[in-house]
Amino acid sequence: MAQVAAAEPELRRVIGDGETVADGEVDGLSEADLVALYRDLVLLRTYDERSVVYHRQGRIGTYAIFWNHEAMQAGAAFALGDDDWIFPSYRESAIGLLRGMPAETILSWWRGHPAGWWNPADYNVASISVPIATHVPHAAGLAWGKKLRGEDACAIAFFGDGATSEGAFHEGANFAAVMRAPLVLLCNNNGWAISTPLSAQTRAEALVDKAVGYGMPGTRVDGADVLAVYEATREAVERARGGEGPSFIEAVTYRTAPHATADDPRVYIDLERVEAEKKRECVGRYEGYLRRLGVLSDEAVEEIRGDAADVMRTGIGAAEAESPADIGLVFEHAYVDPPPSLAADLADLRRILGGSSG
Repeated sequence: MAQVAAAEPELRRVIGDGETVADGEVDGLSEADLVALYRDLVLLRTYDERSVVYHRQGRIGTYAIFWNHEAMQAGAAFALGDDDWIFPSYRESAIGLLRGMPAETILSWWRGHPAGWWNPADYNVASISVPIATHVPHAAGLAWGKKLRGEDACAIAFFGDGATSEGAFHEGANFAAVMRAPLVLLCNNNGWAISTPLSAQTRAEALVDKAVGYGMPGTRVDGADVLAVYEATREAVERARGGEGPSFIEAVTYRTAPHATADDPRVYIDLERVEAEKKRECVGRYEGYLRRLGVLSDEAVEEIRGDAADVMRTGIGAAEAESPADIGLVFEHAYVDPPPSLAADLADLRRILGGSSG
């Protein structure tokens, strides 16, 4: 069963430290489930680490790092059914991997290539939201639509702590609550909205307190504990399916990597805390938990890591094999009724680029 961490009042956790804090357990998860969840974590971690290298090699542009956020993503996604919808922000860009989306699709998205766009209905994964919190009303609307149709499905929206300072979050949360929409709101509170600390964003003692204003239950969990995130999300999903409306989950962690590859956090972040948090990062914590249970061997770890590396190796090759996109796509899809000057603008751009289609 989940416990409350002594250092964080009302912060739910399951995984102990192997020494002074005992491990808990989550009912209903088999050994195969536990290992499958580890596989998801490793896949996301591998994607993130390879993408940072990919950026540093100049092969993709700015990339939003999610290192040590994998537990929130994998834990929540594991609690969903295939018919449930995921609305990711840029921090969850790779979550489609957990729904069978090819790695090259997500890599192409970061490369700005049209092959990086997918039909959301193919995976029940909405387009990645870069504007802060604008996808929360979309998720609320889809969830309400599922309810109106009598479908047994819900939606989950991922967003950062900074999103709770945006109007779109409040509009979406209030709408979902009033309509009793089957929606899960999952806030990855890593303490920073780029360089703005949480203390400069809100006077609330905890972001989960905001749920009270909308008449929905809120749960605060250790965001680096994949089992605590899974358990809290499963409860929220069951509540949504039961017609009880939305829930708010605040997954608390500390950002140990830059906001994105264009950010230098050394000028504002607590470097000592970063190093301390790195020692308790989510993939290693869960691996230690599984080893203590005796369900994960060195051979299994090597195999799972190798499989994840193969996925990325194949994905990078496929993404880079895509033909250059025609620059005309930017113009063709900008307006329903293009202004007369647009054709001349495209012709000028092609001339400047020397006739290149890229």
